Amino acid sequence: MSEEPTITPVAPEGDDYLERRALRRGSAGWVLLTGLGVAYVVSGDYSGWNFGLAEGGFGGLAIAMVLMGAMYACMVFALAELSSILPTAGGGYGFARRALGPWGGFLTGTAILIEYVLAPAAIVIFIGDYVESLGLFGLESGWPMYLVCFAIFLGIHLWGVGEALRFSFVVTGIAVAALVVFALAALPDFSFAALDDIPVDSSAAGSNSWLPFGLLGIWAAFPFGMWFFLGVEGVPLAAEETREPARTLPKAIRWSMGILVVLAVVTFFAAAGARGSAAIQEAGNPLVEALQPDGEATTLSRIVNYAGLAGLVASFFSLIYAGSRQLFALSRAGYLPRFLSLTSRRKAPYLGLLVPGTIGFLLAAVSGNGARMLNIAVFGATISYALMSLSHIVLRRREPELPRPYRTPGGVLTSSVALVLACAALVATFLVDVTAAFIALAVYVVAVGYFGLYSRKRLVAKAPEEEFAALAAAEAELARD
Repeated sequence: MSEEPTITPVAPEGDDYLERRALRRGSAGWVLLTGLGVAYVVSGDYSGWNFGLAEGGFGGLAIAMVLMGAMYACMVFALAELSSILPTAGGGYGFARRALGPWGGFLTGTAILIEYVLAPAAIVIFIGDYVESLGLFGLESGWPMYLVCFAIFLGIHLWGVGEALRFSFVVTGIAVAALVVFALAALPDFSFAALDDIPVDSSAAGSNSWLPFGLLGIWAAFPFGMWFFLGVEGVPLAAEETREPARTLPKAIRWSMGILVVLAVVTFFAAAGARGSAAIQEAGNPLVEALQPDGEATTLSRIVNYAGLAGLVASFFSLIYAGSRQLFALSRAGYLPRFLSLTSRRKAPYLGLLVPGTIGFLLAAVSGNGARMLNIAVFGATISYALMSLSHIVLRRREPELPRPYRTPGGVLTSSVALVLACAALVATFLVDVTAAFIALAVYVVAVGYFGLYSRKRLVAKAPEEEFAALAAAEAELARD
C-alpha cells in the first residue's frame, strides 16, 4: 500500500498552480476551532441518538455510547498528534497518505468525503421538518426549503472562512446553552425507574430490563452511540486556515471532545430519565418530547425546540465546511479533478463548496430519507476512523524520530483501541441498515475504480500532502544508501 505511483508534474496548470488554490491563512484560533468541533456534532444531541434505544434499550445504548466515546477519545488523541505533524487541509487523507501510501490516502479521503457530503443532505431534511413542525411562517418541508438552506449557508461560506466560523460559533453557543437549559428543566422529573422501562424481549440472549434486546442489542446500538460524537474528527481539516496549527489543533480537538462527552452524558440521562426510554425511543424530537409528558407544549419545550433547529443549522453549516476542505485537498493533489480545488479572490474553494452542495441538495430533494443518508455517512466515517487510527500506528512504528509537537497519551495502544472499535462499528452498520451499507460500498467501489484507472497516475507532486510523503520516501532512500 505504501508503493509510490508515477507522479506527473503540474506543468499544464503553470507555476501558479498552488497560488490559485490557496486558503486564507490564520483565520481561526483554538476557541473558534473548538466551537467548530462542537458544531459538527451538536445536532446529534437533539435527535437521532434516541433511536438506539429501540436497538439496545437504555443499558445497550449506554454501553454503546461509552464504547463509541472511548473510540472517539482515542482517535482524537491520535489525530491531535497527526495534525501537529502535518497541519494541512487534507486532514485524515494527508495522514494516511504518509503512512499508507497513495491508496491509503485515497481510501481515507474518500470515506471522509462520503461522510461529509451525505450528512448535510440528511440534516437539511431534518431542518425542513423542524421548520414545518414549528409552524414558522407557514413554511413546509420540501425541496424549496432545502434549496434555500443550501443557498444561504453556501453563500456565507463563499464570503470567507473567518465569517463562516464566527457564524457557526454563535449558533453553536445557542444550541449548547439550550442543552443546559433542557437538563435543568428535566431534572425535577428525573426517575431511575424510567430509564429501563422498555419491554424485555425474552427470546434475546442475555436480555433483562437494562438490556431488553440482549447482548446483540449493544452492538446494534453502536451507530447511534456514535451520533453523540460523529464529525468531531473534522477539526484538522481547518489546519491551513488556523493560527499556529501545530499548537492550536491539538488543543481544539481535546477541548471539543471534552465538551461533547459532558453534553452526551447529560442529554442522554436527562431525556431518558425525565420521560422514560420507551416514550422517546422513536421520537423525532426526543428532548422536546421529554419536556412534554402530557403532550402539551410549554415555554421550555418551545425554547428547546427552537434551539434544536439552531443545533441542526450549526451542524449542517459546519459539515458543509468540512466536506469542502476535504474535497479541496483531494482535488489539489490530483486524486479528484483538479479544477475542484480552485479558490476565489476571498480564498474560498468555491467549486469545492458548490459541487458537493449541489449533490447534497439533489440527494435530499429526490430521496427525502434523512435516516438512510445518515447511515451511509456513518459507514464512510467508520472506514476513515479505522484507516486514520492505523496511520497513527504505522507512523509511530515506521518513523519514531519524526518531530511530534504533540504526542498521543498511551501511544499506539490508544490508537489500537480506536482501530478495533472502529472496525466493530463498521460491522454494526450492517446490523442497522444493510441497504445503506451496500449503497455506501457501491459508491466506494466506483471511486476506487476512478482512482485505480485514472487519477492514480496524475497526482500533483507540489501538493503539501504529496510533498510530505515524497520527503519521507527520499529520507528512507538516503537511509538505505
